[in-house]
Parts: sequence; structure tokens; C-alpha cells
Amino acid sequence: MTAEQRQAAQALMDQIDKSTSPFQAVEYVKEELEKAGFTPLSLREKWEIVPGGRYYVPAYDRTLFAFTVGQRKAERHGLRMAMAHTDFPCFKVKPFPEMTAHGCRKLNVEPYGGMIRGAWMDRPLSLAGKAVLRGENPFEPRTVLVDFRRPVLTIPNLAIHMNRKVNEGVCLDPQKDMLPLSDLSGAKVQEDFFLRALAGEIGCEPGDILDYEMFLYPWEKGAFVGFEQTMISCPRLDNITSVRACVQGLLRAEREEGLNVIALFDNEEVGSETKQGAASSLLPFLLERVYTALGSSRSDLLEDLFDGFFLSLDVAHAVHPNAPEKADPVNRPVMGGGVTIKTSASQSYAGDCETVAVVEELCRRAGIACQRFVNHSSQRGGSTQGSIASAALPMRTMDVGIAILAMHSARELMGAADQLAMEKLVEQLFSQNI
Repeated sequence: MTAEQRQAAQALMDQIDKSTSPFQAVEYVKEELEKAGFTPLSLREKWEIVPGGRYYVPAYDRTLFAFTVGQRKAERHGLRMAMAHTDFPCFKVKPFPEMTAHGCRKLNVEPYGGMIRGAWMDRPLSLAGKAVLRGENPFEPRTVLVDFRRPVLTIPNLAIHMNRKVNEGVCLDPQKDMLPLSDLSGAKVQEDFFLRALAGEIGCEPGDILDYEMFLYPWEKGAFVGFEQTMISCPRLDNITSVRACVQGLLRAEREEGLNVIALFDNEEVGSETKQGAASSLLPFLLERVYTALGSSRSDLLEDLFDGFFLSLDVAHAVHPNAPEKADPVNRPVMGGGVTIKTSASQSYAGDCETVAVVEELCRRAGIACQRFVNHSSQRGGSTQGSIASAALPMRTMDVGIAILAMHSARELMGAADQLAMEKLVEQLFSQNI
């Protein structure tokens, strides 16, 4: 692994450490873009956009768009886009979550997305998200981001002495077996202990909190793994690897003409059909506003859609050394093998032979390796945002990602060198002139 690859991997782990919920993930990107000179735009206000400008647009605190406008005027805008998602499988705190049982306080939570439940057991867990406070205008309550940044919860396993078949596989009921403990209750029962803890973290009174969206996350940081440290073990590789690649590719782009756009959506893990998800109208609305602000017509936008290119970034499945029979017999991406191109006959991944060729050529020009992923024909496999977004924006779209193991576990595993490869692919997409 080169020094540049190690630096990119460490920067990824640093970003993951701060991206503890979709709200914090977006906040981290906002700060990064502002340091790079990007101007914030509001969805509620009129936009003024100039050639050479760099802008970002947050939406509902959990989705974000950013774009750059070429300095040099071209016949067409040369639309290029890259997309990722900010959410990850975890547990979400329910309303009125306080429960007390047998000397312990515990929280009532529900699963968010499809996780490997057992991986969350016996770990130090923390909480992050957003709280909404009472304001002067009922339609504009105050919002504040919250991250406890310390272990406050854990979900203990049942001892093997009480579950002798645990190593043969165990079914974990999320409503019974996976409620996290926060404290010992002692003699005094405090019915609103979670609300009081949340208010203490914010610095307000419990009665000021109208509602919240708080998520559990594994507290341990990411780490290099291996005698030669060629791998990364880290939470939330799915999909902060792609979020970082989108942002870094945009920041390093060298194109003098054209429109480069990144879209970081929430709710991919639960289907994307929300106001801030990839199935919403947010991205088409954003593009229409950009073109209008640049003095271009809707017809110009439609022409550029069919001439443009869209990368959908999400992690891919690496072949598992202990279960190679689960992978396709031929298309078996490995960790450390560079960018993975994902295709599926069911179109659960966006792409066709032409878009595959485009990505392969971009990889060649960037000097990075690429490999292919196709599901084993007996496996249903997963899906991502590419096909969802391209149904609303009928432009050439290709799903790509970094090949990882333990996808949707509390900690996932990837090749440390692959982060730089993905960043270079997005940079190449945004640097090629029209």
C-alpha cells in the first residue's frame, strides 16, 4: 500500500468517526465544502449562479447536493453526476422509549434497515441524530444536532449456559432480545431518564424537546487490520466510502467547462421513497433550478440528460474466502481489487454494456483497476439507488462501489487501497472535458 493510499484510508476512517447518523454525515460534508469555498444555497430562496461557481444545497438536514459550474462556456452544460447515500442499518429510538426491568433501565428501539443483528450484541454503543425544540413559530421549530460521543448503551447476549444452542444459530427478536441497556435503575425509578439525558446533552429543559430522531451507532473507531495493514475494519463503510469519494472527486475535478453534481441521499437502506430519498423529486427539481439560474431552458436540461453520465456509488460484495460458493463462479471481486462495476439482469443495479464501457475507460485513464460483480444466480442479492434515480432521470447510469465483506454488520471490512481508487474514478468523471 502506498503512502497516498494509506492517507486516503485514514481520512475515510476519520470521516466515518464523525458521520454517526445521516445528520452528522451531512454536517461533516457541509463543513468540508465550506472550507473549499463552496457557497450554500437554500431551497427556499432564489438562486444566483455564476460561471466558475461552487455551491451546495442541504435538504432536511440529512440530504445534500453540491455542484460546480464550469468557468468556460460550452455549447452544452456537459452534465456529469455522482450519487451516494448517507444512512446505514442501525437501531432508531422510539417515542417515549424509557423502560425499566429487573434493576436495569433500557430503551425501546426499532431496527432501521436490514442489519446483521448479532453483530450489535455486547458492544459499547452511542447515540446521534437530531432533536427538535419549541420555537416562536410553530411551523419553524428549532433544531439541534446531537452526538453523545461516548458509550451510553449496550445490548447484552444471553449467556451460553442459558442458551446452549447459541453457536448453532440464534434468532434475535428485535422487540425482546435487542433492547439496549443504559443504566442500573437502583431504588429510584426515573420515568423520563432518556429525555433528561438528551436534554442534558443539548443544554435545555426536557420540556423544550418536542421530538427527536436518534440513532444508535457502534462507538469503537475504525482500524487498519493485518500484519501489513492492508485492510480496514470499520463501522459504516456502507456507505461513507461512497460519500467521501463523491466529495473528494468533486473537489479535485479539473474540468473547465460543464456541470458537475453530487447527490447524497438519505433513506437508501429503507427503500428511498421519502422526500429526502433518491426516489423523490429533489434531484430533478434541483437540476431544473440550476439550469434556470444559468439562463438555460428546460429543453437544454432534457438534451443534457441524454448526453450526460451518472455514477451511482454504493459498496459491493467481495468474494468471501470462507464461503466462495456464495459468489458467482467467474465474476468474483476481491478486496483491494479497485473499483467494482455492479450489474444485474434484474436491473437492481443500473447499467448496460455501454455504461460499463464508459466506466472501464475512465478507470483506464485514471490508472486504477476495476473488476466486475454479478450475483450468484441462486442468490437474490441487493439493490441500490442507481436504478431508482435513473428511472426519474433517464440518463446513462452505472452502479459501482468498493468490494467489502460483512456488509450490514456493525463493523465491515474493506481493502485499504480501494478508497483512493474510488475517489480517483469520480475525479476522472468530473475532469474529462466535453
